[in-house]
Amino acid sequence: MRIATWNVNSIRSRIDRLEDWLRRSDVDVVAIQETKARDDQFPFARLEALGYAVAHHGFNHWNGVAILSRVGLDDVERGFDGVPVWGDAAVPEARAIGARCGGVRVWSVYVPNGRNIEDPHMAYKLQWLARLRDAAALWSADPTPTAIMGDWNIAPRDEDVWSMEYYLDKSHVSPPERAAFQAVLDAGFADVVREHTPGPGTYTYWDYQQLRFPKNRGMRIDFVLGNAPFAARVEGAVIDREERKGKGASDHAPVVVQLAD
Repeated sequence: MRIATWNVNSIRSRIDRLEDWLRRSDVDVVAIQETKARDDQFPFARLEALGYAVAHHGFNHWNGVAILSRVGLDDVERGFDGVPVWGDAAVPEARAIGARCGGVRVWSVYVPNGRNIEDPHMAYKLQWLARLRDAAALWSADPTPTAIMGDWNIAPRDEDVWSMEYYLDKSHVSPPERAAFQAVLDAGFADVVREHTPGPGTYTYWDYQQLRFPKNRGMRIDFVLGNAPFAARVEGAVIDREERKGKGASDHAPVVVQLAD
């Protein structure tokens, strides 16, 4: 089984590229982030025509997550227990969706950005990650192979950014954010991609500004974390950097993991 995660940065803007990539990559399951669409705007029919069942969670032109699967898609959950809300919102944002796909439990997550160190959104981000950690502790104990996949908006190591000097006073690399990421690992999950895609200089995101991609001034912020039963099945992983190239690309690259049957 081949599974992947990809922040597409607007499903409606990127649907042509997503369709082409699905044909080329031959992946069985894809966790999508930043769909930026409501259900009535999501291109279900086009993806179903390629043989994928689709589950989507999105309310508006912000956030949004989805799972595509051609090996079954059951037991869909939108959000997890205790997920916080932002500001005065009555319901949580569309940042997490889970489903069972071919015997594997997949979670597509889009962790809040945090914006900057002093912003109230940073407190929300850390609270959100704390609740995810609580959920992860339960998922890790389940014998079902389980992966938490997505855009974490955290670079957990210095080598995961092109310049620590540049990011030192910015979000994504602060000690509280890195501690929150480590807490999910400590809850029973492992980064199953890094050993197959070692750094430094190995990134998954490059800003559109200032020629960041041609200069390889990026960040590694997209991860696949697996519990022990999932990690035991991982045979390899790649970051599809080629998909960041060309007109109309997302600012993130897909991350693909190969699982043993």
